[in-house]
Amino acid sequence: MEMLLGFLVLLACLIVGVRHGGIGLAVVSAIGLIIFTFVFGYQPGKPPVDVMLTIMAVVTCAGFLQTSGGLTVMLKYAEKFLRSNPKRITLYAPITTWLLTILCGTGHVVYTMFPIIYDIAIKEGIRPERPMAVASVSSQMGISASPVSVALVGFIGFFSAAGLPYTVLNLLMVSIPATLCGVIVAAMYSYSRGKDLEDDPEFQELIKDPEAKEYVYGDTESLIDKDLPSSYYHAMYIFFIGIIVIAFLGNNPQLLPHFPNAKGVMKAISMTTVIQMIMLFMGAIILFTCKIKAKDVGNSQVFRSGLVAVISVYGVAWMADTYFSNHMAFLKEVLGSAVQTYPWAYALIAFFTSKLVNSQAAAVSIVVPMALGIGTDPVVIISFISAIYGYFFLPTYPSDLACIGFDRSGTTKIGKYILNHSFMIPGLLGVFTGCCVGYVLAHILY
Repeated sequence: MEMLLGFLVLLACLIVGVRHGGIGLAVVSAIGLIIFTFVFGYQPGKPPVDVMLTIMAVVTCAGFLQTSGGLTVMLKYAEKFLRSNPKRITLYAPITTWLLTILCGTGHVVYTMFPIIYDIAIKEGIRPERPMAVASVSSQMGISASPVSVALVGFIGFFSAAGLPYTVLNLLMVSIPATLCGVIVAAMYSYSRGKDLEDDPEFQELIKDPEAKEYVYGDTESLIDKDLPSSYYHAMYIFFIGIIVIAFLGNNPQLLPHFPNAKGVMKAISMTTVIQMIMLFMGAIILFTCKIKAKDVGNSQVFRSGLVAVISVYGVAWMADTYFSNHMAFLKEVLGSAVQTYPWAYALIAFFTSKLVNSQAAAVSIVVPMALGIGTDPVVIISFISAIYGYFFLPTYPSDLACIGFDRSGTTKIGKYILNHSFMIPGLLGVFTGCCVGYVLAHILY
């Protein structure tokens, strides 16, 4: 009974906290933490300090990238690619947003791409819902395939804390092809979804009004013809070098400095420490090379979003660790055997936890330590890395809402029954395909 009551407290804090955003989730989680400690008598768990510090280093570097204009260069190349292949926008748009997320470590870059994708689609007579909805889904699927995303950093941090030998490259060798396959399958489905514009009575009724038609077909500002300073390009190259160095060192730990551990055995320093060092170092290089003002970084969208993620992970992971660590024996007996018998059970837990907290990073901070604690095979966790993206299930995530707002034709929308929205089937197809491909790849490789 006590365990059930504790779970209900945990669930209530997550549901209420999500309604107030990432920072709200952190402080509401403290209510659960207080109840667990002072009412239930649980020994407080530990917040994932190493993971939080790594996230801070990554988002700081990403903030320098955006402030210096390096992100603008990436968006310019992305737009040039899409406009050179307008007929294939339904396939190329999601691949582009997926790749941008991988390079930048955040799905928030998709906001700038929505008006471009819409402009290309509407002028080609393509139903905008087709490329836009799957592009929104794909931008979030790329998070688990980015070496500098908050979620993947979380995986590495928890694996490292558990003494597991899996590197950044180990995870990317599964997550990149798995999520890419998911993106392609979702895009293939999207090619024929919904009615063509000329056959859609709602759309045709809309454009009968001359003013509405002008609004629907209005031009979108382009980056292609804009001349960008050379410093923008330098910032982008520096950031890429940082990513490459992290991937290289992660796969070659023998090149890292070695120091004696508590038992006197020489061991390489943790990759979480290496990521922190390199990301902050690359931020410093961008600062001096591109001559930007450090104080402006704090106002960048990427930096602000990243700090919200840090605070969210801080609160929710601390509360979750307090609850699960005090019931680990029972969880090992029940959930451990269930996951070993039915590995897909872990994927379902990760998927719905992600929806519950509306964050892949927060989901990782809850599910991965619990899974490792109950003895789940790390290969299973890696197999279903795509499953940590489940917040499309209800259309409440900012990128999905923004996508609906940018579609001036009204074809991307939330259905009458809420669940029949534009992102549901592309999201389910993408995640399911990613999990299947990831399961095969992980078991072949590891």
